[in-house]
Amino acid sequence: MAINSLRLALAATFLAVGLIALPPRPAAPTRLTGVVSDAMCGAHHDMGGDPTQCTRQCVKEGAPYVLVAGAKVYTLATTNKRALSELNRLAGKDASVTGTLSGLTLQVQTVAPAK
Repeated sequence: MAINSLRLALAATFLAVGLIALPPRPAAPTRLTGVVSDAMCGAHHDMGGDPTQCTRQCVKEGAPYVLVAGAKVYTLATTNKRALSELNRLAGKDASVTGTLSGLTLQVQTVAPAK
C-alpha cells in the first residue's frame, strides 16, 4: 500500500515538473485595423495642420507610432525599416497592422493599407 502511494506521489511530481518545464506557446498573431498616429497626439492632433504631417513631425521628435482602433490606442513597437517606412507612408491613414499583442503594445510584423 505504501509503495503504491509512493508511486502515485512520484508520478504526480514528474507530471507537475514536466508541465512546468514545457516552453510557453508563442502568441498567435493579432491583426488590428485603425488610424496610424503617434503617442504624443494619439487620436487628437491639436497642433494644427493635417494628421499625416502632425504624426510624422511627432515621430521625428521621438514619439513612437500608435494605432488608434476605436477607443483604444496601441503602441506599435518595431525596429524593422520596412515596417517603419510603411507606417510613415500611412501616417494619418487607415492601416491593418499584424503582430504579437502584449497589453496595449503590438510588436509589429506587417503593415498594410486597410481594406
